[in-house]
Amino acid sequence: MQTDPIVEETRRLRREYAEQFAFDLRAIAADLRECEQRHPERLVSFTPKPGRRKKTA
Repeated sequence: MQTDPIVEETRRLRREYAEQFAFDLRAIAADLRECEQRHPERLVSFTPKPGRRKKTA
Protein backbone atom coordinates (compact mmCIF):
# COMPACT_ATOMS: atom_id res chain seq x y z
CA MET A 1 0.00 0.00 0.00
CA GLN A 2 1.33 3.42 -0.92
CA THR A 3 1.64 6.15 1.64
CA ASP A 4 0.00 9.46 0.89
CA PRO A 5 2.36 12.35 1.69
CA ILE A 6 -0.52 14.66 2.59
CA VAL A 7 -1.94 12.15 5.06
CA GLU A 8 1.51 11.59 6.55
CA GLU A 9 2.10 15.31 6.97
CA THR A 10 -1.31 15.78 8.57
CA ARG A 11 -0.64 12.96 11.04
CA ARG A 12 2.81 14.35 11.85
CA LEU A 13 1.42 17.85 12.50
CA ARG A 14 -1.41 16.47 14.62
CA ARG A 15 1.06 14.44 16.68
CA GLU A 16 3.37 17.44 17.16
CA TYR A 17 0.45 19.60 18.28
CA ALA A 18 -0.74 16.97 20.76
CA GLU A 19 2.80 16.50 22.11
CA GLN A 20 2.84 20.19 23.11
CA PHE A 21 0.12 19.32 25.63
CA ALA A 22 1.41 15.88 26.62
CA PHE A 23 -1.59 14.40 24.75
CA ASP A 24 -3.94 15.91 27.38
CA LEU A 25 -7.30 16.32 25.63
CA ARG A 26 -8.55 18.90 28.13
CA ALA A 27 -5.49 21.07 27.53
CA ILE A 28 -5.84 20.68 23.76
CA ALA A 29 -9.52 21.65 23.91
CA ALA A 30 -8.70 24.68 26.09
CA ASP A 31 -6.08 25.79 23.58
CA LEU A 32 -8.52 25.42 20.70
CA ARG A 33 -11.15 27.47 22.57
CA GLU A 34 -8.52 30.15 23.17
CA CYS A 35 -7.69 30.18 19.46
CA GLU A 36 -11.39 30.60 18.67
CA GLN A 37 -11.52 33.62 20.98
CA ARG A 38 -8.43 35.18 19.38
CA HIS A 39 -9.65 34.61 15.81
CA PRO A 40 -13.45 34.71 15.65
CA GLU A 41 -13.26 35.65 11.96
CA ARG A 42 -11.95 32.17 11.20
CA LEU A 43 -15.03 30.41 12.59
CA VAL A 44 -17.71 29.19 10.24
CA SER A 45 -21.31 28.91 11.30
CA PHE A 46 -24.17 27.51 9.33
CA THR A 47 -27.88 28.12 9.70
CA PRO A 48 -29.50 25.18 11.43
CA LYS A 49 -31.35 22.74 9.26
CA PRO A 50 -35.06 22.46 9.92
CA GLY A 51 -35.93 19.52 12.13
CA ARG A 52 -37.29 16.39 10.57
CA ARG A 53 -40.73 15.28 11.57
CA LYS A 54 -41.34 11.66 12.29
CA LYS A 55 -44.07 10.10 10.22
CA THR A 56 -46.77 8.51 12.30
CA ALA A 57 -48.68 5.54 11.02
